[in-house]
Amino acid sequence: MNRHELIETFPALYEVVSLKETFWKNPLKNDQAILKDDDINMQAIEAAEARLQRFAPYLKNAFPETEATNGLLESPLKRIDDFKEELEHVYNVQIVGKLFLKCDHVLPISGSIKARGGIYEVLSLAESILLKHEVLKIDENYEKIAEQSIQDLLSLYTIVVGSTGNLGLSIGVMGKKLGFHVVVHMSNDAKPWKKDLLRQKGAVVVEHKQDYSLAVEEGRKQAEQDEMSFFIDDEQSKTLFLGYAVAALRLKKQLDQAGISINENQPLSVYLPCGVGGGPGGIAYGLHQVFGPHVHCYFAEPTHAPCMLVGMMTRLHDHIHVQDLGIDNRTIADGLAVGRPSGFVGKVMEPILSGIYTVSDDTMYQLLATLIDKEGIALEPSAVTSLVGPVKAKTVNRNGIHLAWATGGSMVPDAIMRGDYEKGKALQST
Repeated sequence: MNRHELIETFPALYEVVSLKETFWKNPLKNDQAILKDDDINMQAIEAAEARLQRFAPYLKNAFPETEATNGLLESPLKRIDDFKEELEHVYNVQIVGKLFLKCDHVLPISGSIKARGGIYEVLSLAESILLKHEVLKIDENYEKIAEQSIQDLLSLYTIVVGSTGNLGLSIGVMGKKLGFHVVVHMSNDAKPWKKDLLRQKGAVVVEHKQDYSLAVEEGRKQAEQDEMSFFIDDEQSKTLFLGYAVAALRLKKQLDQAGISINENQPLSVYLPCGVGGGPGGIAYGLHQVFGPHVHCYFAEPTHAPCMLVGMMTRLHDHIHVQDLGIDNRTIADGLAVGRPSGFVGKVMEPILSGIYTVSDDTMYQLLATLIDKEGIALEPSAVTSLVGPVKAKTVNRNGIHLAWATGGSMVPDAIMRGDYEKGKALQST
């Protein structure tokens, strides 16, 4: 179908192609649906958590910033009451229930949600190679991975990835620390400071004039030409997906420690920024496994890059690009500047996801400034899309726990954050 036929078939697309902030409720959601996949289930999530536990002694020594969490890559859960009050004032609504921020912007090593999936896949790859060469046993202390002989072995292998920024950062930092050769194909919207940081860490950065989808395609082609290369596929990787899903087990523990029970009378509503879909999809799947019908997950996308919304609404998934609808895929939210969604994730989300809403660049700037003013927390533009979830997803009257997932921001240079803040303040005053 061409653009006009798609809009006629799916009238809700009219607002989307008009670049208006919109909300789509998923008509296929079925809380009783169970994904039938031998590789993705609760046992696989628990196995991923066990692998991260095995690597904890190594990470604790290799990255001193993980000492406080004993080598685990985890972030705090924080109530943001002052921001909630301002959100209610700006949108003239009352949000029933408490609003929390899941602070993945301060995750150790790479300062974004990609530390969950990206780093996990690198660790999984390293473990498989070391076990294959019989230089490591699963019941050993993984501190030995820091030995030079092991790094020399891993240096024979190359990791290749396509990225808009944060995934490349997580894989570049972790891969180089372990000894791998790392090549990151960066799309045209990747921030210069992220490319510079990757180069500082020793990764090879290949810049493309096209968008994320082409960067991924080129990275895949490169890896296929070398049997010692491994391509980390943000669109299709089940390993990445499971790394993200572990977050659900961790969140359950944090809620338990805070004395918060998730049940029919106190459901959990979660708002997740979405690019190609791997990170938010993995987390949403994990949350569904842990909390069942008592969790409601929503994806947040830029008005100029609503790839998952378009893919799921039309059920074309990765067979449609936002540019097919005349949408330019240009947004300040570099981590979400993706034109074609993961078909794998979209299909997994069909019975799980509650809905998707879109946020304009101007709204992102304003949310960024408000969060700094009210809570002293600085997020990158892509991450603040989660903050307006209760309003945009129309859940303000739902009693329970509202949770905005902060996907990145702590590594943004001060000058860039200050510029974004000033843009937000200027927009607030107009």
